[in-house]
Amino acid sequence: MTEIFGIPIQALLGQLLLGLVNGSFYAMLSLGLAVIFGLLNVINFAHGALYMVGAFLTWMGLAYLGLNYWVMLVVAPLVVGLFGIVIERLLLRHLYKLDHLYGLLLTFGLTLLIEGLFRSVYGVSGQPYPTPELLRGATNLGFMILPIYRGWVVVASLVVCLATWYVIERTRLGALLRAGTENPRLVEAFGVNVPRMITLTYGFGVALAGFAGVLAAPVLQISPLMGSNLIIVVFAVVVIGGMGSIMGAIVTGLGLGVIEGLTKVFWPEASSTVVFIIMAIVLLLRPAGLFGKEK
Repeated sequence: MTEIFGIPIQALLGQLLLGLVNGSFYAMLSLGLAVIFGLLNVINFAHGALYMVGAFLTWMGLAYLGLNYWVMLVVAPLVVGLFGIVIERLLLRHLYKLDHLYGLLLTFGLTLLIEGLFRSVYGVSGQPYPTPELLRGATNLGFMILPIYRGWVVVASLVVCLATWYVIERTRLGALLRAGTENPRLVEAFGVNVPRMITLTYGFGVALAGFAGVLAAPVLQISPLMGSNLIIVVFAVVVIGGMGSIMGAIVTGLGLGVIEGLTKVFWPEASSTVVFIIMAIVLLLRPAGLFGKEK
């Protein structure tokens, strides 16, 4: 059996795959955070809770309504996005001209409220969700056995992330979104409803979290705490990539997931802190982040 630094190659590739799967969730969640912060200037601490809501909606759709995974892959992000629109219209829009701290405190309070509601109903033990029949099993790649569902998670995440980047950075709609945050009065002069555009942007950003929750349902135990366990790492990913940088969120999320997976092989004790060590180094050398713009 081939080994690298005394580690069997199969074990190394397995951890690499696990890191890539985790990195896909990091990329998806940090992308939503980057979209919301980059275009709305809001630090959305409720992102982890809305990710959890997406996972719970997937489970509830199957348990109560008999709706399968593929239906909930569309329905759950839409419901989470609509919930986000309600949050933006009723609460967040009153804070845009205030310090970032107010938005952070509001969304942190929403996180506690949402998690508390789900904990009171479902407890904290977690709910299992079956892998869709079409994505069960594994395929032999020759050098390793690849679980089909985990491969699907990576592919689906990459497609959604890159499509989002393309729309925001390469289309007229994306140009209007960016211009609307820089000079809303000028954009409104061209007949664009900027407040509605901002509301839909926030809804889309949290819908990405809901989509990630659906992808996570067959992989993780669905519990009210699954979002809070992940959101701190995701914030670190956004800071490393550069606050508001779309491509930074995608590349950094995937890269840090892989680094975290490899760290579990070579230095397991540091696997839970390696992301924060990298964040500290990046902030010392480049405070704006790897892909952020220096002011």
